[in-house]
Amino acid sequence: MATGDSFKTVSYSYGPGHATVCQIVREMCQVIVNTLMKEVMPEPSEEQWKAITEDFWNIWNFPNCTGAVDGKQVNIDAPANSGSVYFNYKKTFSVILLALVDANYNFIMTDVGSFGRSSDGGIFSHLALGKRIKNGS
Repeated sequence: MATGDSFKTVSYSYGPGHATVCQIVREMCQVIVNTLMKEVMPEPSEEQWKAITEDFWNIWNFPNCTGAVDGKQVNIDAPANSGSVYFNYKKTFSVILLALVDANYNFIMTDVGSFGRSSDGGIFSHLALGKRIKNGS
């Protein structure tokens, strides 16, 4: 995974088929996320949310803010048989990287891999955090 080589190069170098390499990388990424996410990016407690809000006020003079959110289009090659779900308004194929940061630019939450045609607001509203904000919890 650390080589940066394409799946085809890894496939030719080590023997497994292209689809097998793709599946191995996908499964390995999921294991890394499942194993490390709670340690690296734990869900903030109520006290931490309050501290983040206070930092936005003290550092940026921005009241009642608990995070800054933005999305980034990451260009990709069109996946086979994907239709237009990855096709974005810039007329390229992409996935979305969405992140929420605190007043010190530290990541609080990330989401990677939503379809390129999706909007930041649409993605955020479907995340657990967006649903909690909507229902007041």
